[in-house]
Amino acid sequence: MPYDPPTHSVERSLRRAGAGVVAGLDEVGRGAWAGPVTVGAAVTGLRRPPEGLTDSKLLTVKRREALAPVLAAWVTAYALGHASPRECDELGMTAALRLAAERALAALPVRPDAVILDGKHDYLGGPWRVRTVIKGDQSCVCVSAASVLAKVQRDLMMAELGADHPAYGFEDNAGYPSPVHRAALEEFGPTSEHRLSWAYLDGLPQWRHLKRGRIAEPADEQLSLGF
Repeated sequence: MPYDPPTHSVERSLRRAGAGVVAGLDEVGRGAWAGPVTVGAAVTGLRRPPEGLTDSKLLTVKRREALAPVLAAWVTAYALGHASPRECDELGMTAALRLAAERALAALPVRPDAVILDGKHDYLGGPWRVRTVIKGDQSCVCVSAASVLAKVQRDLMMAELGADHPAYGFEDNAGYPSPVHRAALEEFGPTSEHRLSWAYLDGLPQWRHLKRGRIAEPADEQLSLGF
């Protein structure tokens, strides 16, 4: 399916308003049952992006993996932040996303004056100057770059975890529900990499006793997680 390439239009508007350094942020792993939630932060400037850059979800695995090292060399700076499965359970997803985003921003070599955040919800908040953009991972160059870099790195992390938990197919499903993942949960229960406050445990009577109480999230946040 053809798609319009991302542009610098939002970043240009922030620069005109006085922001010298603008970072794009995107998350991956929000709806997974296992593994961390990861936020990528990328600073790109206003240079022309590599050919084919767009939202990581619109790219094939092969294309994402080929594009990631090109992006890593092209961006002005990038960093990733993670919140662990336990932090997702203990903090709730909104706070876990904020923690991962703060870790990513802190790891950048320069502090951004403004942040473009994919989606309609500002999970980052003050003191950051935030511009939310629906489908920003498709329309904004710096957010698209963050999207690809975060997706490829988290997929690699999950493949490495899969070596320790081969029955769950993490190298293929990245911790998201799949037939292999569901079957392994049914037989073996959750691993140390699973989020134990997620609703999937309600459908596993023999493992339901492991479920942890979940911090309340806004209704639309719960819908995005499959509640």
